[in-house]
Amino acid sequence: MRHPLSSEPMTDSSSPRLAVLRLGHRRERDKRITSHLGLTARAFGADEVILSGEEDPSALETWNSVTERFGGDFECRYETKPMGWLRQFSKSGTVIHLTMYGEPWRETVESIPRDTPTVVVVGGTKVPGELFRIADHNVSIGNQPHSEVAALAIFLESWVGALDESTRFAGGEIEVVPSERAKRVRNSTEE
Repeated sequence: MRHPLSSEPMTDSSSPRLAVLRLGHRRERDKRITSHLGLTARAFGADEVILSGEEDPSALETWNSVTERFGGDFECRYETKPMGWLRQFSKSGTVIHLTMYGEPWRETVESIPRDTPTVVVVGGTKVPGELFRIADHNVSIGNQPHSEVAALAIFLESWVGALDESTRFAGGEIEVVPSERAKRVRNSTEE
């Protein structure tokens, strides 16, 4: 089990799965934000991103391509009936709804259980009122309008904690080598 606010790297591969559900995607209007939500979910510890709203193969292609090139075991898929899926999921898993109308994350994050599969729901256009009732936790990063991507990153960093990137993102074609002043990458296809 990992502690959410610990600086210890996450290494427990037996932890329950963590998914991010993007509600209400609009293909033309939201493509960049939705793409960044999936990339943020991957980078900050989610195992899967689920897209709903308008079907958009380009988002799934982006997420799959990044995972192939940069490594790791990250899944993505499209869900045609997200509220039905959430109702079913809530019977055995934890539903966290990120909303500016929720309870403050700093006061809530430590009380959210980590021993069941979890989905973090990030809304799009109009979030059905039912979601507030289905969710085990309605969590707010702030009560002012802000980016869903920023909210997801802050929440996942505080709830998941630090990741051991060398093991979590193993097997990719590209590895970024941290550097103070240069862009350095290792490309496994060139070695």
